[in-house]
Amino acid sequence: MKSQKTLGIQFVTRPTKSNSSLLQLFLRLTVNGRRVEFSLKRPIPKKLWNPVKGSAKGSSEESSQLNESLDRIRAFVSSKYHELLVKGIPFTAEDLKATVLGIEEEAYSLRELIEYHQEVMSDTLKPGTLKNYETSKKYLLTYLEKSLKKKDISFQMIDYKFIMGFESFLRRHKPTDHQRPLQHNGILKHMERFKKILNLAVKMDLLEKNPFDKYQFKYKRFDRDYLEDEELERLEEKVFSNQRLNLVRDLFVFSCYTGLAYIDVSTLSRQSLVKSQGEYWINTERTKTNTPIKIPVLPKAMELINKYKDHPRAVSNDLLLPVLSNQKLNSYLKEIADLCEIDKNLSFHVARHTFATTVTLKNGVPMETVSKLLGHNKISTTQIYARVVEVKVKEDMGKLKERLSMKGKKM
Repeated sequence: MKSQKTLGIQFVTRPTKSNSSLLQLFLRLTVNGRRVEFSLKRPIPKKLWNPVKGSAKGSSEESSQLNESLDRIRAFVSSKYHELLVKGIPFTAEDLKATVLGIEEEAYSLRELIEYHQEVMSDTLKPGTLKNYETSKKYLLTYLEKSLKKKDISFQMIDYKFIMGFESFLRRHKPTDHQRPLQHNGILKHMERFKKILNLAVKMDLLEKNPFDKYQFKYKRFDRDYLEDEELERLEEKVFSNQRLNLVRDLFVFSCYTGLAYIDVSTLSRQSLVKSQGEYWINTERTKTNTPIKIPVLPKAMELINKYKDHPRAVSNDLLLPVLSNQKLNSYLKEIADLCEIDKNLSFHVARHTFATTVTLKNGVPMETVSKLLGHNKISTTQIYARVVEVKVKEDMGKLKERLSMKGKKM
């Protein structure tokens, strides 16, 4: 075992905010050159403190009692230090601090708080979100075990260095056969969930402040796949010998003309189709954000609703359309893309992007309207499709140039 260096124990003070005549007492520990400190939650009179000796000055009863208290703390820390030495396991100043504070016996450790968070949030978070938190929890615990050789950790030991270590672990993580490699934005999603866990720790007074306050989330902006007019037309007209492929294609096309995500299509009841002022509308609520949305039913979408209105699975479940699981849908969409010679990573969410781009923005529907139809809470979310608006502007300006050119020739 690598020998530990001499233990450093020092008492230091800081001014209190509420009273200039008082000082707040801190204990500073040093092990192997690494220093930590924490408040002893004990204010002392400024006039009694000797900052050079790190003890109370004078021989008054108050000074004597304070120095006796400091000696007891020093002896207690020394005993805990030697207990860790006897165990024969390398430890840090943070580990000693946790032992001194009895943090290993606290009501909540990191593992316990994550579990508590998921328990209390289970009624308000969506199943998919809870599943994502569970994945982030697995990565955090794997980081503890593989990188820090710990089963759990106290909140007093979580600092900026810890969260940067976790990010580095995620970037170096090698996926198994059933996992996809973590990309930059996916890593930041795990970091966001970890930050929310630590926000809860702050609210519960387990942490004084969140070390994520110094962390910057810099997401990379990616172009979203969507179908061009010609690709969408080719998909609509394709007839498959397999009826399940035809159903999957129709569900995808329905989303292309409504902008609804898979979860919203899969739960679309017959009561959500309403007629107002001679037009059919879909009145529903976006599952992800609980945002109410009202979508005018375009002819292609109505054609598909009528096609499946008597389908046994739709009728028995009181749904507008019969649906498959999202996993099966996306699996079949890969096959459909090959058969339609569409060289894109086709997933059900591509249909939502196609609605936002090819069906609406590219045809001159204002971004504010598209944002409302998609159920976005912020228009900045819709602005990821701004490149399509630029294409439309270019086309419109090209037509304007032609008209101006013709006008000039007449003059």
